[in-house]
Amino acid sequence: MSMFAAPGAYDRAITVFSPDGRLFQVEYASETVKRGATVLGIACKEGAVLAAEERAASRLQDPSFMWKIFQIDEHIGVAVAGLSCDAHILVDQARIYAQSNRLMYDEPIDVETLTRRIGEIEQLYTQHGGVRPFGISMIFAGVDRKGSRVFWTDPSGAYLAYKAWSIGAGGEAANEILEAEYRDDLTLEESIILALKCMSKVLEGKVMPQKIRMAIIPADTKKFRKLSNEEIEKYLKKLEPAKKAPQK
Repeated sequence: MSMFAAPGAYDRAITVFSPDGRLFQVEYASETVKRGATVLGIACKEGAVLAAEERAASRLQDPSFMWKIFQIDEHIGVAVAGLSCDAHILVDQARIYAQSNRLMYDEPIDVETLTRRIGEIEQLYTQHGGVRPFGISMIFAGVDRKGSRVFWTDPSGAYLAYKAWSIGAGGEAANEILEAEYRDDLTLEESIILALKCMSKVLEGKVMPQKIRMAIIPADTKKFRKLSNEEIEKYLKKLEPAKKAPQK
C-alpha cells in the first residue's frame, strides 16, 4: 500500500492535518527531493566537502555552469536537491543573512545559525494557505568557530547536524557508503575521494568529471572554492586503486 493511500481532501490544503497527523503537501514536497539529483556533504577536521551529480539536459549546456552547489559566504556553501528554481530564493536569503551578520556583528555567521534561519523560512511555508512548501532539501557545509560543519534541512523546516550526509535520488546508496567508511580522522583529500566513491556508486561506475560538481572549504583558509574538472579527474585517478584493492 502506498504511503499516500486515500488522503481524501487532506492533501488539498497545506494548513490541514490529516486524522493521523500528517501534512500531505509537505510529504509530497519531500518526494520531489527524492527524485532530484544526488548531492552530499562531508565534514572532517581539515575542512568540508560538497558534491553534486550533474544532470545535463543537453550536450549544448555550458559545462562550467554549476546549478546544484552555491557559495553563500566565504566560509559556507550549500548543495541542493529538488526544484532548483525554489533553491534560488532560499540561496539568496541565505546570502542576505550571512552578509547582514557580518555587517551587524563584524563576524562570519555560524553554519548552524544560517541553517536554522533558512529552516524558519521553509517552516513558514507550511503554515499559511495559498502557498506551497519549498520543493527542496539543502545541505549546508562550512567552517566556523566550532570547526567543520554539515547541516541538512528539508521542506518542513526541520534541520539536523551530520558528519556526512547525502540526499536526492541516490541518497540512500550514498549514505550506505558514508555509514561504512566515514571516519573522524579523515583528511580533506580522503573526504573528497570518499565523496567521489559515493558518486561513483550513484552513477553506476560511469564517473566522469563532467558529471560531478564539487566544492571544498578548507579549515586553514575557511574559503569556499569550486574544484575544476582537472582537479576532479586527479582525484578520480586516486579512487581507482582504492576500488580495486578489496579484490586482491
